Amino acid sequence: MLLLSGLILAALVLQAAVFPVFFRPPFKPDLLLVIMVFMALRFPFEIGAPLSWLLGLFNDVFSGLYLGLDAFTFLVVFLLIRSVSDRLYADSAILFVLTVAGATLGGFTLNLLLLIMMTSSPEIAYSMISDIIPRLLVNSFAASLVTLFPGFDCQLETA
Repeated sequence: MLLLSGLILAALVLQAAVFPVFFRPPFKPDLLLVIMVFMALRFPFEIGAPLSWLLGLFNDVFSGLYLGLDAFTFLVVFLLIRSVSDRLYADSAILFVLTVAGATLGGFTLNLLLLIMMTSSPEIAYSMISDIIPRLLVNSFAASLVTLFPGFDCQLETA
């Protein structure tokens, strides 16, 4: 748990303070989404569901968008991935990258639908649609880098 907490803190610092200085918004990787997908594939439901909601809440706080939007999206995507993760080989690097790409598309679609329902300005949809391809590629690249870490293909022991 200490390693996971340190990883989340490092991802928050990178995503909120370092990446905005060096990368334009569609080219910033969503490290919290990558961590959430890893948790959905490897962690039990009792630990992963509250943590995925908390990661989404952190993403909301530091992004400046509507509070609770990413929290809801992360939780729904976590539940969808977790519902099929028992039938998948969760240690596969290719599956992890494809799942991050799917979570990026799913989260984008859910955020877009919620924003269209809750806002009156259609401009937000146009700006989001233009960002999806770079965001998808950058998140997939970040997920492929995560698979290079030693111990990625090891099964986690749950207490």
